Amino acid sequence: MSATIFISADHGLALVYFLQSDVVPTLLEHGYQVVVLTDDALTQRLSQRFGRPGLVFEGLRLDQARRYFHGHHYRAQWWLDFLRRAGASKRIPLGAVESYIQQVAFEARGRRKAMLQLARAYIALMRRWRWARQAVVRAQWRYTPRLYADLFAKYRPALVVASTPGWRLDRYLLREAHFRHQVPTAAVIIGWDNTSSYSLPGAPVQALNVWSAIQRREAVDGSDWDPARIHIGGIPSYDGYYLRRWVLPRQDYFQRHGLDPRRKLIAYAASFVTFAPNYPNIEALARLVAEDRLDYPAQLLIRLHPNHFLEVPHFAAERERVLELARRLPHVHVVKPVPLGGSLGYYSGEDMDEKSSMMAHADVFTTVYSTMVVETAIHDTPVVSVCLDAPEPWPGKFTLKLSEIGHWPTHSRFLQSGAGEVALDAQQLRDALNRTLAHPEAKAAARRAFVERETTYTDGRAGERVGRWLAHLAA
Repeated sequence: MSATIFISADHGLALVYFLQSDVVPTLLEHGYQVVVLTDDALTQRLSQRFGRPGLVFEGLRLDQARRYFHGHHYRAQWWLDFLRRAGASKRIPLGAVESYIQQVAFEARGRRKAMLQLARAYIALMRRWRWARQAVVRAQWRYTPRLYADLFAKYRPALVVASTPGWRLDRYLLREAHFRHQVPTAAVIIGWDNTSSYSLPGAPVQALNVWSAIQRREAVDGSDWDPARIHIGGIPSYDGYYLRRWVLPRQDYFQRHGLDPRRKLIAYAASFVTFAPNYPNIEALARLVAEDRLDYPAQLLIRLHPNHFLEVPHFAAERERVLELARRLPHVHVVKPVPLGGSLGYYSGEDMDEKSSMMAHADVFTTVYSTMVVETAIHDTPVVSVCLDAPEPWPGKFTLKLSEIGHWPTHSRFLQSGAGEVALDAQQLRDALNRTLAHPEAKAAARRAFVERETTYTDGRAGERVGRWLAHLAA
């Protein structure tokens, strides 16, 4: 009987990473049985779509994990998770982490507000001393439930792999693997900003795959990882971009959205909506194209963010404002991300052809420093980061000024790379778009260098590399 590898895929991006790349096929070719644990409501659907001999789907029991978190010493678990995320070493840039702390402070009420002062004092120690960080890491281990004992007994895995080192509810699976069943664990980084934003591991993890030397340094210097346990394998989720696997023909894509082939296409992907409204960016772009105020006739295609479809009043209100704007103004169109279903919602790989085609066929791609600046650079499309401050913050919610977030680690690397432009007001936006439309090739070399630094491998074979690495760990 072949050995088994568990893969935890608790996020739509993790499904793309493992199932829409060569990671899982490579493991199957090496003779392993792969059990993908994901949202319980999706197992049958994913099995129908991706099923093949040796690949099994099981429920990840996220509802049980949430109940354990909220019902078993919730306050202690919450504070340990906060310290874990807030407590990286000051040896790396911590702009994103500091914004997270500010958000928690803004939203804190009652006892939590008072406790935060003590937490800040301990975070100061964690910034300087490894022993303080490791004390938090070890304190988490006491919260190790038995949620998956039957699955471990049924499959007896040789390795458990997750899409984070325990930053999400996957921490319980990883802890149970290590402490209850003595099964080796590994994690892969699926997000560009993850190693600079989420800090210390939430579970014992023996090996970590990262995109680049940059992410390895962030993990080593910020969160005390042993560099010998870190593998630089690139980012399998982007193999399809490099291979142009998902790009639709331009004519077909324009017909899909009713776009005018005689007009330049400006694309906008909503981003950063948790921290700031995107509407000022969108409205400024919409008026530039609707009123023909650019040097070239243009049209705007807006991709709404998955958060716009959450049952959160201010996100839903912005979504409706954007849809109304598109109804009122000419040459303005909207794309809605395709839902996957279950708890994974609109974070999915269901529309990779839509995303890839949008980036490939845009004359200029705009967003707020999102991961899509990397993805778009892979498509060799010019990028402008649009950071217009909202006149009013999210009502009653923590809000950041977009003009002041350039110090976040990934944002600053984009700025320093010269791979694109940044616009902080409407006039800068108009000027940046006109320059880019007139000379789309101007930053091509910088884009290529940026992509190579951030993703390491550009040959479309990262999935094979990561698959072979995981197979070696399980051997």
